Amino acid sequence: MGKIFASTYDLWMGPLERKGLGPIRKHLIRKARGRVLEIGSGTGFNFPYYRGTGKVTAIDPEPAMTKQAKARAEKAHVPIEVITVGGEKLPFPDHSFDTVVGTLVLCTIPDPYKALKEVRRVCRPGGQVLFLEHVRVRQPLLGRIQDGLTPIWKRLCDGCHLNRNPLEPIERAGLKVVRVNRYFREIFLTIEAIHP
Repeated sequence: MGKIFASTYDLWMGPLERKGLGPIRKHLIRKARGRVLEIGSGTGFNFPYYRGTGKVTAIDPEPAMTKQAKARAEKAHVPIEVITVGGEKLPFPDHSFDTVVGTLVLCTIPDPYKALKEVRRVCRPGGQVLFLEHVRVRQPLLGRIQDGLTPIWKRLCDGCHLNRNPLEPIERAGLKVVRVNRYFREIFLTIEAIHP
């Protein structure tokens, strides 16, 4: 499934990016500073938006995704190293990064809490963690629809859960949420946190 999903990802994400997700992504990514780790970088949609950072290390567990991301990394404004590795056991020393970024990733990681503990470990104290995620909406009917669609959606979209709430595991992992912005009827959130 991974190769099929990777080969069609840009195709079905393109309209969503043009309809408004792109500017949200750009605004969030431009806040990244210093040495950056991007988890779940996919095909590299964020890469054109990095400015004013040091080196970006971008990881994704799917080789077909990282292959496409490497091509995008060559055109980026900052140096980007793309590595094929998952987020639940990061191969980096403690406090290695000033900023950790994740966009549309916590929905797919099999154990988001474990990955977020790793994010906290590799982010320096006082460093920032930036997420763009889709979530289970608070409106009861729509939330139940998301719950019902999730089993099928996970199979079609390489493990993506439509109905996760990323705020709970972020805070449980010891990160302090400082700002949340909601978009598109609260289906999408940008979350800014710090490693206290």
